[in-house]
Amino acid sequence: MSACVPTRTPDSTHTERVHPPHSPPPPRRRRLRIEGADVSASIAVFLIALPLSLGIALATGAPLQAGLVAAAVGGIVAGRLGGSPLQVSGPAAGLTVVTADLIHRYGWRTTCAITVLAGLAQLGLGCLRVARNALAVSPAIVHGMLAGIGVTIAVAQLHIVLGGNPQSSVLDNLRALPAQLTALRPAAVAVSLLTLALLMLWPRLPGRVGQVLRTVPAALVAVAGATATAALAGLTQPRVELPSWHSHALAGLPEGPVLGLAAAVLTTTLVCSVQSLLGAVAVDKLIASRPGLPARVGRSDLDRELLGQGAANIVSGSLGGLPIAGVAVRSSANVRSGAVSRNSTMLHGVLVVVAALLMVPILEFIPLASLAALVMAVGIQMVSLHHIRTVTRHREVLVYALTTLGVVVMGVLEGVALGIAVAVAVSLHRLTRTRITHDEKEGVHHVHVRGQLTFLAVPRLSRVLHQVPQGTHVVVELDGSFMDHAAYESLQDWQKTHTAQGGTVELTGRRTSAATGAPHPESTSTEPLSLSPTGVLTSTPASAPTPTTTSQPDAAPGTIADCRCRPWTPWRNHQCEGPRNAPLPDGLSAPSALRAETGGTGAAPTRAPGQPAPASPLEPPEPFKSPEPTQPTRSSVSNDPTGRTEHTDPTDHTNPAEAPEPALTLSLSGHSATPVSSAPLEGEPSARQLVRGISAFQRNTAPLVRGELARLAREGQRPSQLFLTCADSRVVTSMITSSGPGDLFVVRNVGNLVPLPGEESGDDSVAAAIEYAVDVLEVRSITVCGHSGCGAMQALLNAEPDGVRTPLKRWLRHGLPSLERLADDGRPWARLAGRAPADAAEQLSLNNVVQQLQHLRAHESVARALQAGALELHGMYFHVGEAQAYLLAGAGEERGGVFAHVGVPDASA
Repeated sequence: MSACVPTRTPDSTHTERVHPPHSPPPPRRRRLRIEGADVSASIAVFLIALPLSLGIALATGAPLQAGLVAAAVGGIVAGRLGGSPLQVSGPAAGLTVVTADLIHRYGWRTTCAITVLAGLAQLGLGCLRVARNALAVSPAIVHGMLAGIGVTIAVAQLHIVLGGNPQSSVLDNLRALPAQLTALRPAAVAVSLLTLALLMLWPRLPGRVGQVLRTVPAALVAVAGATATAALAGLTQPRVELPSWHSHALAGLPEGPVLGLAAAVLTTTLVCSVQSLLGAVAVDKLIASRPGLPARVGRSDLDRELLGQGAANIVSGSLGGLPIAGVAVRSSANVRSGAVSRNSTMLHGVLVVVAALLMVPILEFIPLASLAALVMAVGIQMVSLHHIRTVTRHREVLVYALTTLGVVVMGVLEGVALGIAVAVAVSLHRLTRTRITHDEKEGVHHVHVRGQLTFLAVPRLSRVLHQVPQGTHVVVELDGSFMDHAAYESLQDWQKTHTAQGGTVELTGRRTSAATGAPHPESTSTEPLSLSPTGVLTSTPASAPTPTTTSQPDAAPGTIADCRCRPWTPWRNHQCEGPRNAPLPDGLSAPSALRAETGGTGAAPTRAPGQPAPASPLEPPEPFKSPEPTQPTRSSVSNDPTGRTEHTDPTDHTNPAEAPEPALTLSLSGHSATPVSSAPLEGEPSARQLVRGISAFQRNTAPLVRGELARLAREGQRPSQLFLTCADSRVVTSMITSSGPGDLFVVRNVGNLVPLPGEESGDDSVAAAIEYAVDVLEVRSITVCGHSGCGAMQALLNAEPDGVRTPLKRWLRHGLPSLERLADDGRPWARLAGRAPADAAEQLSLNNVVQQLQHLRAHESVARALQAGALELHGMYFHVGEAQAYLLAGAGEERGGVFAHVGVPDASA
C-alpha cells in the first residue's frame, strides 16, 4: 500500500459508511503528500536510470526509445503496484542477452509481443502465489546465470568501445576480436576510456569536496563528461539518435514457430521473475540497516511484487518498451538516498517521461561509445568476486562455473537448465558419497562413517566392521542424519553379533530430531545415539537403554541428559526446562548422566534391585570424601508439587572399566587435581552446568582453537585494542565485537568506570591495566562500552548520601562525575541518534561513557599516546534488549556526543 494512503481499521471503515438516510455519502478526500526525502531520492535514481536505460537499449539492438519507455513504465506501474515499495524496476542488464537474442531471431515487434506474454505469465504465477518457491533455486545457479550474462554483455560491448559492431554470439565476438583490434577507431576508444576512467575514479574522490561531489551519480558524470569532451574536441563518431515518437514501433502479433516462442516467453519470464524477486529480498536487507525504516516500509510482498512486474511488462511491451525487472543499482541508490515510500520510485518514472519528451536534443549529443563503455562496466561488475568466494566456500563452484559457461556458449535458458542438472547431480553425489574409516586408539576401535548410510554403502560398511577384532570396545561415529533399511539391518546385526562375542558397541554422532531426522540445528557434537528402524539416528538420553549393552530396560525420562543447550546459544540463555528439577533414572548417577549427556565413552548398565554397586572412578578423591566412604553422596533433584526441590541419594555408580581418559582437570587450593569427568558434583545444578560447559568446550571448541592458542602461547598476545566494559553477564565482548583469542585486552568492572589517576582511595587495578595495554601491549585503540539496564547506573541514581560505606558504594564513587555531568544544565547530554533515551538510567549510561573517556585522557600513558597519534579512543553503547550497538560519533565533551546506530553492511550492491 502506498505510504501516502493511510491505513484503516475495519471499525473506521464501517464508521465512514454511516450517513443520514436519503443523502449521499460524504466525499472522501485524499491528499497526495510527497516527502522531501522521496523527491531527492527520485532525482538521484533518475540521473542513474537515464544513461543506463539508453545503454541497455543500445546493447540489445532495440530502438533507444524502448529503454526510456521501459524505465518510465517500470517506475510508475511496477512502483505503484509492486510489493517492494523501494525497489526500482526498469530495463535490466540481466535481460540484455535474452532481449538481444529475441530481436535477432524474431524482430522488434514480436519481441514486444513476447514481453507482453511474459507479463501475463508473471500475473499467473503471482496469482498462484509461488513467488517464494522461486527463491529455492540455488544461489550458485542464479549468480552463475548473471555472471554468464555479464560476460556476454562485456564481450559484445567491447566491439563498440573499439569502434566496431558486435556479432550475434559470444563465440563470434571472440573470433572477430583480433580483426577488430587491428581496425581501432581512436575517437571511439578515447571516449570509451574517458567514460571508464570517470566511472572508476569518481566514487574515490578524497576529502570533503569529494564527499560532496560523490552525491552526483558516477554513471551520469561519466556519460556527461565524455559527451562534453567529444563535443568540445569536435570528435566525429556515432551518436544517439532518437526519432520522432510518432514513428515509434509498438507491439505486433507474434510471428514464428510456436515452440520457439514458448521457449522465449519462458526464458523472459524466468529471468525477469528471479531477478526481481532476488532484488526485492536484497532491498529488504538494505531497509533493515536503516533505523526506523523497516517499521514504516515493511517487508516485501513477493507475490504482489510478481504481479506488479507482470503488469509492468504488459504495459511496457504494449508501448514498445524493453522487458522490465528489478534493478539492483537503482534500488540500492534509492534506499541510500533516503527514500521512505514508493513515491520516490514513481516520481523517478515521471522524470524519465519528462526527459524523453523535452530533453531529446540534449540526449542526441551522447556518443554511442560512451554508452557502450558504461554497459560494458556494468557487465563486468556482474561477475562478482564476492559471489565466487561464497560459492567456493560452500563447495558449489562447479555449479557456478558450468552455469556461467552454459549461458555464455548456449544461451540463458540452456545455461540455467545445465546448472540445475549439475546442482542435482552434485546433491546426489553428496547424498550417496559415504566415507568409512577404521582406526584404533588406546585399545578402543573407532569406526568413522561420514555421510548418509544407504544400501550403496553397505558392502564397504560390512567390510570395515568385520575388520574389528572380537571382544573389543568399538565406538561407531555416525556423522549423518539418515540410514536406509539395508544399512540399519546390517549395522544392527553386526552390533548383536559383536556384543554376543563379549564386545561392547557405542554409537555416537550428530544429534538429530526423531520427528524429522534432520540434524539438530544447534549442535554438531557427538553423543550417544540409538538406531531407529525408520532409518533415523536419534539421541539416546541417559535414561534410555544405551547401545553399549545388548539389553537394558527403559528408564524414566527427564534426566540431565535431556538438556538441549549447547555452547553459544544465547537465545536459550543456557537454561534447560526439565533436567534441573528432573530425577535421575534408577541406576544412573549424576556424573555418569553427565558423561552420557556430553558424549563421553562408556555408559551405565542397570542392575537388579539389591545388587551392590561396583566401585566407581567417578567417586570423589580423598579430600572430598564423605565421612562414610561406603555411602558416597550423589544428590539428584526431583520435582515437588509445591515447586520446591528435594535431594535424594541414589546408590548406583558407573562401571570403572568404562571410565574415559580425562581431557581436563579441576584443582582447588590444598587439594589434588581432579579430572573433569571425576569432579564431585554433589548434585548442585551450578556444578553440573560448570562441568558440562567445560566438557563441551573440550569436545567441541578446543580442537578448533588449539592451533591458534598454541601460536599465541608461542608468540605472546598482541591485542589491537583495550576494551573496558561493565561486568554485567549479558555483555559478551567477544560476541558483540566478533573477536577471538588474542584480539581484545578486556577490563571489566561494575559500571565500566575509569578512576582518575592519583585519586584518594583510587583503584590501581584499572590504571595498571591501562598502563600495561598502552605502554607494553601497544594497543591502537581503547573502547569504553556502556550498556542498557546497568545496575551500577541505577544504583548511582538511587544512592543515599548517608549510610554504610560498603565496598560497592566506595567503588561507585568513581561514577559521581558522570552523575554531576547529568545534573549540569550547562553541559550538553550524550544522546542516541534517531531516538531519545528511554529513561534516566539510560541517559546516565550514555553520559558515563563520555565521562570515562575524559578520565582516560587524564592518565599519563594515554595522554602521551594520544599526543603521538598512536592511540584512538572510542565510546560504545550496547542495548541488551535490542542486541544493537551504538558508536560514539563526535566524542567532544563540549558537544556531549551522539551515539550512532551501527547497521548491517550492504552486501547486495
